[in-house]
Amino acid sequence: MKRVMLVVAVLGLIATACGGGDSSPATTAAAASDEATTTTSSEAQPAQGVLPDGPSALDTSSAPEFPDPLVDPGEIISGGPPPDGIPPIEEPVFVPVTEALDLLDDPEAVVAIEIDGDARAYPVQVMIWHEIVNDTVGRVPVSVTYCPLCNSAVSYVREIRGVETTFGTSGRLFSSALVMYDRATESLWTHFDGRAVVGLLAGEQLEIVASPLLSWADFREAYPTGQVLDPTQTGFVRDYGRNPYVGYDDVNTDPFLFRGDVDSRAAAKQRVVGVDIDATPTAFALDAISGIDTAATNTKVGETDVVILWKAGQATALEDSSVEEGRDVGTVGVFKSEVDGDVLTFAAADGEVRDDQTGSLWSVTGEALDGPLAGTKLERVPHLDTFWFAWATYKPGTILVEAAE
Repeated sequence: MKRVMLVVAVLGLIATACGGGDSSPATTAAAASDEATTTTSSEAQPAQGVLPDGPSALDTSSAPEFPDPLVDPGEIISGGPPPDGIPPIEEPVFVPVTEALDLLDDPEAVVAIEIDGDARAYPVQVMIWHEIVNDTVGRVPVSVTYCPLCNSAVSYVREIRGVETTFGTSGRLFSSALVMYDRATESLWTHFDGRAVVGLLAGEQLEIVASPLLSWADFREAYPTGQVLDPTQTGFVRDYGRNPYVGYDDVNTDPFLFRGDVDSRAAAKQRVVGVDIDATPTAFALDAISGIDTAATNTKVGETDVVILWKAGQATALEDSSVEEGRDVGTVGVFKSEVDGDVLTFAAADGEVRDDQTGSLWSVTGEALDGPLAGTKLERVPHLDTFWFAWATYKPGTILVEAAE
């Protein structure tokens, strides 16, 4: 059933860079609820190490072998390019940070992953053209994904029922977000929440890997022995550094091909920081958790104490024609506040963040740089830097925290 997919050599601008097509989120709330993938009987669990064989969801949206879809297949719309017409990077080449200090400009955004001491940066100037990188980090197979249309970077362990696979771009959108497919069964998966929504694996859920957006300067500082994906060795010819979505990060504009009802509590493309702990999805407006140079927000999500750290210095890749020239939106880190059984509180002043209990200095990546807790690392909470329309669509009923007037 597998087949060799045609790779399109030249990408268009917006319509072909992320797939395309008409979509409506009208049925998303019910279909994408957390309960959709809950299995109540251990006997119903699929066999580990075995994936089903049958029709491809790239060819048909309905087949007797398919479990019930999690979303209306009619809302997954082709945008023109074939599968992998936006080509993922399958064999990423990295260079050590120490040999690439000037590879990117300091404010440029990178998707950062660290597993067991293996820290890697995936420049958004590359991700914006490829959207998926299949890689192995710290001996863990991962797929790093980025969707420009919803301004979100999400990464997953690319294993399903214990079987390793890779992911490709389907050339389709669901609610203005990338739809992926796994190459083992060719089921369709929503990038934003890592669910198989149509096909043989409908109902499966991928394990998320924290992959925050950092500025290149912050990544170098946090991971001096890390590695960065080399834009000169991707295997493709693209105009890396140019933004094909000029003006897209504008709160006064509409999402591309998103037709439906946007939660009216905020503008569709208001930037938010999305966190989902204890089944309590919460969106923090960027204005509510940012400041002039640094900011620290002590709060709870569900029953969990967290701190949201913000630091100026990261450019949005989706505004100017050049990815490093966008306005400063800052770097965000979300962490559990508890250290050795004690809940810390944090405060920002004079460009620094220190905890109130010990006065230790903390970085935006959650590490104590000096003071009594020097070397301590806070437990990172996966979060999404994204647009409100995307978070509210995939997390219906979310709490919204806005800046106090």
